[in-house]
Amino acid sequence: MSYRISILDKSPLADGETAAQALKRTLSLAQQAESWGYHRFWIAEHHNSDQLASPSPEVAIGWLLGQTRRIRIGSGGVMLQHYSPYKVAENFNLLAALAPGRVDLGVGKAPGGLPLSTRALQQGVAQPERLTFADRLAQLDNWLSLTEAGSSDTVRATPIPPQRADGFLLGASLESADLAAQLDWNFVFAAHLNGDSRLLGEVISRWRERSRRDVMVAVQAIVAPDAARAAALAEKVEVWGVVLANGQRVTVGSEAQAHEFARQAGSPAVEIARRTSSLLYGTALQVRAQLDTLHQYYGVDEFIIDTPVADGAARLTSLRLLAQALNRVEVPS
Repeated sequence: MSYRISILDKSPLADGETAAQALKRTLSLAQQAESWGYHRFWIAEHHNSDQLASPSPEVAIGWLLGQTRRIRIGSGGVMLQHYSPYKVAENFNLLAALAPGRVDLGVGKAPGGLPLSTRALQQGVAQPERLTFADRLAQLDNWLSLTEAGSSDTVRATPIPPQRADGFLLGASLESADLAAQLDWNFVFAAHLNGDSRLLGEVISRWRERSRRDVMVAVQAIVAPDAARAAALAEKVEVWGVVLANGQRVTVGSEAQAHEFARQAGSPAVEIARRTSSLLYGTALQVRAQLDTLHQYYGVDEFIIDTPVADGAARLTSLRLLAQALNRVEVPS
């Protein structure tokens, strides 16, 4: 296999499950992913959701690092608009001190929830001047880079780890690729949220012009023992784009969520449309062939696999079968 595979996990709750059960499965999946040959395991950030148990990736990362040995663990990603860049740097310096060389800091621009949860996250946070996302990311990079002690007035994000967390910007635009290249961060094209193949090609071309780092793409993938079962699971997956009159653009998982986002934002929706999905599905060999095609056409070095299936057994089976097909190893069930 000429490309790496990794996992993005959202800790979904199946019908009738508790958050504790979903998180226990996340731990089990991370441990098995390590033995199955996955390169990294990332935790997403979603707020005010009864379906997802992952609002604080930093907390889960520390828990997973302590119960795995080799696999890289990280965020996919921290929603930086809500937080102090200094505090994010402190959190990930601490994690990197606990497990040097194994921590990934993935950062995203999306809100990670609907407007009511965004307002709750940002309530009471002093913002004398509204920083742009680019400003926030530059500040975060600077705090992570300040390692040498200076005068008594020098502020650093302690503890200083032996190796800083590796930085990744998650996005689906030329601007995001440019920003990552400017800061010498890794960049992950979020095809699991925007499956526009033309845009993917444009962004990857720009990325190669600006950076020597790997080409990384996040995709949705569902593998089942037979194609019919995979197709049935894939039918339930939706990705919707929302454009509001105030200029805000977001991606949500259903048309109902799109209308609710507009209502909570207090801004009319200019456009609500179902997006082309990057979802790959089928048997393990079929999905492997689809990944091979993307790798050959775009030169992808690593795929971050998001498996949008709430049922725990089906999700574990999907990722196990994919690892078996791609790594050409026997993977115990």
